[in-house]
Amino acid sequence: MNKILRSLLLIATTLSIIESGTALAADKLETAATKFVEANGIKFSYRTLGSQSGTPLVLLQHFTGNMDAWDPAVVNALAKHRPVVVFNNRGVGATNGVVADNIAQMTTDAYAFIQALGYKQVDVLGFSMGGFVAQELAAQHPELVRKVILAGTTHQGGGNHLMKVLGEAFSRANAPDPRDYLFFSQSDAGKQAAAAFLSRVYARKEGRDPESGKEIADAHGKALIVWTSTPDPEFKTLKAIQQPVLVVTGSNDTMLPTEGSITLYKQLKNAQLLLYPDSNHGSIFQYHDSFVNTAEFFLSH
Repeated sequence: MNKILRSLLLIATTLSIIESGTALAADKLETAATKFVEANGIKFSYRTLGSQSGTPLVLLQHFTGNMDAWDPAVVNALAKHRPVVVFNNRGVGATNGVVADNIAQMTTDAYAFIQALGYKQVDVLGFSMGGFVAQELAAQHPELVRKVILAGTTHQGGGNHLMKVLGEAFSRANAPDPRDYLFFSQSDAGKQAAAAFLSRVYARKEGRDPESGKEIADAHGKALIVWTSTPDPEFKTLKAIQQPVLVVTGSNDTMLPTEGSITLYKQLKNAQLLLYPDSNHGSIFQYHDSFVNTAEFFLSH
């Protein structure tokens, strides 16, 4: 009888180790399975990773970005202590529907998506255009959003240099990926960080999201330009945000000017500002270890 019991315990332990190892492997952006959920008439594609306990952190992506445009060095590290969710908005990646060309629709979709997952409260990290959605989401749904991280973004009416920097990025000869110019400084350190970033974002080989094309770029470009060009002189959206906010930017953001992040910090009721040296739009990827440490402290305290 004891031999049978020991055998059963050994099998159970082995299965537990196998399951634990499988979960651990899935806790990487590069290998996490793509799932689907229907909300607001859209079939959203998404991936989850990390712990099953704690307040979920929902990531809101940049202009034309899909799930595979996130940096695994950031996402995987953030997922060590909480659930992390990445997803594609309508018409992007494997999510169906007509691409949204305004921030209001993206905000409505993000809210519907979070509701469909059954979350009662979340934290949000909005990068670039995703930061616009994060601001609107926090202002409109204070009961849902606990804390906010705004990275490489600006406030409504904060202006943009989108067309200028995109033109410069794509006009370079033999440029493998425009993000090496758009997200990073052109110093030696910035170029090294860009190369490391690109190697990480292309690490996933199986089940990658399809790349964004002209339809997505046109729609997102319209949304970004209209939102950053529409004045909000009284900062109504920012004044509606009572939650704690961490604002993160680079010393010279050439797409959404650094001054816009400083204005966010000044106008938000409860904000902290993290400003990185020798950095551009993607400072959270260039200084990923430092950013994750700061974000972890901010979200946990």
